[in-house]
Amino acid sequence: MEAHPPIPHLAILPSPGMGHLIPLIEFAKRLLSHHRLTFTFIIASDGPPSQPQQALLNSLPSGIDHLFLPPLSFDDLPPDSKIETIITLTISRSLPSLRNVLKSMVPQSNLVGLVVDLFGTDAFDVAREFNISSYIFFPSTAMLLSFALFLPKLDESVVGEFRDHPEPIKIPGCIAIEGKDLLDPVQDRKNEAYKWTLHNAKRYALADGIFLNSFPELEPGAIKYLREEEPGKPLVYPIGPLVKIDADEKEERAECLKWLDEQPHGSVLFVSFGSGGTLKSAQIDELALGLEMSGQRFIWVVRSPSDKAADATYFSVHSQSDPLGFLPEGFLERTKNRGMVVPSWAPQAQILSHGSTGGFLTHCGWNSTLESVVNGIPLIAWPLYAEQRMNAVMLTEEINVALKPKRNEKTGIVEKEEISKVVKSLLEGEEGKKLRRKMKELKEASEKAVGEDGSSTKIVTNLVNNWKAKIST
Repeated sequence: MEAHPPIPHLAILPSPGMGHLIPLIEFAKRLLSHHRLTFTFIIASDGPPSQPQQALLNSLPSGIDHLFLPPLSFDDLPPDSKIETIITLTISRSLPSLRNVLKSMVPQSNLVGLVVDLFGTDAFDVAREFNISSYIFFPSTAMLLSFALFLPKLDESVVGEFRDHPEPIKIPGCIAIEGKDLLDPVQDRKNEAYKWTLHNAKRYALADGIFLNSFPELEPGAIKYLREEEPGKPLVYPIGPLVKIDADEKEERAECLKWLDEQPHGSVLFVSFGSGGTLKSAQIDELALGLEMSGQRFIWVVRSPSDKAADATYFSVHSQSDPLGFLPEGFLERTKNRGMVVPSWAPQAQILSHGSTGGFLTHCGWNSTLESVVNGIPLIAWPLYAEQRMNAVMLTEEINVALKPKRNEKTGIVEKEEISKVVKSLLEGEEGKKLRRKMKELKEASEKAVGEDGSSTKIVTNLVNNWKAKIST
């Protein structure tokens, strides 16, 4: 009998938040199904696992294990600590527990690497103790990665806040961007969140490689720059698009999918702000009235409003109270024949791949954007937090697959007339047709990238072959 070659094993340390866990799981699933690699997800957190997190981890195929590190306490942090601070500290305070896990894994598994995401670079020190290669899985855009690698230089050269910088900021390989549109944690350089973002960015250079969830046809300039070899710049591997394809089938097909079956092809706008996005009450009213005024068909995932300063309830998926109670009076009745309102959650991947869906009003989170790309669905860009404003600039001005409604300068609200105009333009207008053609090209390019001889497939195969060679020696 011929002996089977040894199977490489990767330890994966995601930082908290479903938006970080999901793409890492898709990465592991792809490597498992194509290359028979095995994985252990090591989960750090500040409390018991959430229901969606537990459900997702329990549904993983054999070959992908998971374990939870002891929960941490953050009682010593100021109550207004930003999410980036908490996420980075979740990783750095979990290092002693991570050390114990790796210590027990090294002797009995073919451990070839530790994979962290953009907040997890402190774990490199532990990997180095065990002589294990360290990788970053970067779940966002090539543009954001280019910005992160450039941030230490920018930090030294710009005085004051980036948002007050008179010139747009030129990110290598990318479109120039106004300082106010950069990601949230760099908007206040005195805040701890900025210090931790810079801390992680400086440590990217220590990675043995960075896996990027994108592909060259989607972000040609940024990826060309990232792939050029330069001293101190880590190797970047574009391996995307990695999206959640398998359906979250509940016991029975969701009502909204049955409703979509009845609608004309490409006629429905899907409206959703991701698993953490909430709007203020006044904005929910305007969005409802704008959708009504447009006369177009829609499915809208509604969450309860948040009138707090930040437009994000990062870790929660379900609204605290019945979100339908916050809609304008009579709205549901008036739109019942052409609209469907779904509280809190909907099977996004299935809606976007449905033939009746013709557009997506989105917060521009990267997972959602890639799901639109692989289904060829043009966008209305409505960024809320994190790096979403940067994504929106790229999608509207550089890739040209999105329209962006204008806010009222005084109130910061996108008004119903503007919403109606943009929705009509996307679903019926000439502009919408142009975006649809561009999205169709990107959809085809994305299929090619992950197809048999595609660029992403080849990169992953070479990496796996190197890992196999490493353990067989």
